[in-house]
Amino acid sequence: METLIIIQARMGSTRLPGKVLKPLGTSTVINYVVSRCKKIQKTLGIIVATSTLEQDNQIEEWCKKHDITCYRGSESDVLSRYYHCAKQYKPDYIIRVTADCPFIDYTFANQIINRMEKNPGDIVIVNGHLPRGLVVEMIAFTALEFIYKYGHETRHREHVTYYAYEHPSKFKHTKVIAPSFLNHPELRITLDTIEDYQLCCVVADYFKGEILIPSQDVVEYLVTHANVANMNAHITQKPVE
Repeated sequence: METLIIIQARMGSTRLPGKVLKPLGTSTVINYVVSRCKKIQKTLGIIVATSTLEQDNQIEEWCKKHDITCYRGSESDVLSRYYHCAKQYKPDYIIRVTADCPFIDYTFANQIINRMEKNPGDIVIVNGHLPRGLVVEMIAFTALEFIYKYGHETRHREHVTYYAYEHPSKFKHTKVIAPSFLNHPELRITLDTIEDYQLCCVVADYFKGEILIPSQDVVEYLVTHANVANMNAHITQKPVE
């Protein structure tokens, strides 16, 4: 089973411009994401998929400097960018990661891959209520190709896998039960706003810039430090339109 990691990244953001290259700990947000993705086992490698906009030249330059493959495609049609990136390699599966999630859970990602190996399907469905920003998605290339062909609405083109959740009967699901210690949906460990960034900076500093700190430790820290967790508790996710 060949699995490719594709990290979605761009400099443009209405609420937090340039977020993926912002400093974090002793490094940068994107370096956290890529470094943690390298801990995901049984994969072909990592590709950062960004847009062809001039502002995203910085992301390509970062990738070149750190010897990471970079693919550039449509800024607005993210599904097209993802599909054409994956099509070059035609893996069996794609692990989808967004570059604004610096503490993605690579341990749980490995469990997801193992589950897919044992019970192959079109897309992984995680049973649990996890913090936003920790979980990766896993989807078969054939399913991504189907979504690319039939997902025509704006929401489908912007949110790569949304069509699969909107039309569950069209796909075979591989279910994975999330570890109980990760069931804290009240937590936001992602980067959409300045408050999110401030929280992530506090977390990174607390762990002294240790990029590979287990996600479980991050969750436990936030659960036991309500003053930090409350920094972005009022932030609401933008609705899918």
